[in-house]
Amino acid sequence: MAGWRAWLYALIVPVLAVITALAIGAVVIALTGGSVLKAYQGLWEGSFGQPRSISNTLVRTTPYIFGGLAVALAFKGGLFNIGVEGQITVGALATAFVGYAVSGVPFPAHLILALLAGFVVGGLWGAIPGFLKAYTGAHEVIVTIMLNYVAINVASYLLGGPMKDRNPAVAIAQTAPVLQSARLPPLLPDPQYRVHWGIVLGLLAAVVVWWLLQKTTLGFEIRTVGANPNAARYAGISVGRTTVVVMALSGGLAGLAGALDVVGLNYYYAAAFTAGYGFDSIAVALLGRSNPFGVLPSALLFGGLASGSARMQFLSQIPIDIIQVVQALILIFVAAPTMIRWLYRLRLPREAEAPATGDVQFGASWGKAET
Repeated sequence: MAGWRAWLYALIVPVLAVITALAIGAVVIALTGGSVLKAYQGLWEGSFGQPRSISNTLVRTTPYIFGGLAVALAFKGGLFNIGVEGQITVGALATAFVGYAVSGVPFPAHLILALLAGFVVGGLWGAIPGFLKAYTGAHEVIVTIMLNYVAINVASYLLGGPMKDRNPAVAIAQTAPVLQSARLPPLLPDPQYRVHWGIVLGLLAAVVVWWLLQKTTLGFEIRTVGANPNAARYAGISVGRTTVVVMALSGGLAGLAGALDVVGLNYYYAAAFTAGYGFDSIAVALLGRSNPFGVLPSALLFGGLASGSARMQFLSQIPIDIIQVVQALILIFVAAPTMIRWLYRLRLPREAEAPATGDVQFGASWGKAET
């Protein structure tokens, strides 16, 4: 019975956070002179109100699933991966390169190779702050933020030079299109629906991450290190190795977010095509309470907000930034569940005292080398 109460509380708080954010967003829209009814009508029509809108929402949801899983997995290991943005970028670059530069490999081997490149390069990019955290004490938040800038500038250089599409008809900085053998098939035969098999891979990824965390020795070690690194070390778990592994896996998931946009949606990589997914993924993981299955509806919500924002702006003539205001409010209320409990007079079950990020307590090991 107690377990059900904790589960119900874990579900109610994010739902109330979303409802509260939408309500305050309505007040903001009204204060700016916009029509709340038209704004939310447009948001619904642009996200879930029509078959084509649903397709676009699922397209936007796919990278949020992988990015959210990346952040959630790091949370479970007691780490704050702010570098998902950079990991998505390098993963997309690696996938695009393998997709257009490697020839003579048939489908689906070429597709698998391209996706694997995104996973591996994203994982290596994530392993850098993990290694520095584990063996030098460098804090992962600072390192991952800095690596975001490195990745963005490396991408800018490559897209303007070595990896730039040589087609004179292409005016923007982008890679050459990936070969047909490296493209992910669409999920539906009608070309007006852009949803691809990446959404199915996202669902499978959530199952795999859950299985990893709950059913494997490595998952137990990740959760133990995240809950109490000192106790984990006393139990014989290598905290340093686990830190590197969890950051590498987190980076690999983020790399897949960029990779799937390349092989399933755009078929090339251009600057800023994946911009913003990494930072939004932090909110996705928080709203999903770092649970792999909780990330799925959270990613769907953010995908719907992103997909419906244009229609919302068209109908109500309000700034598209209102969507970012709503997203920020959701993050604030989820990150501060005490505020939601106070607003709605909720009684907190003792077993539901876990922080919003899952099993993570930040700050205890800042600046300490883990070996």
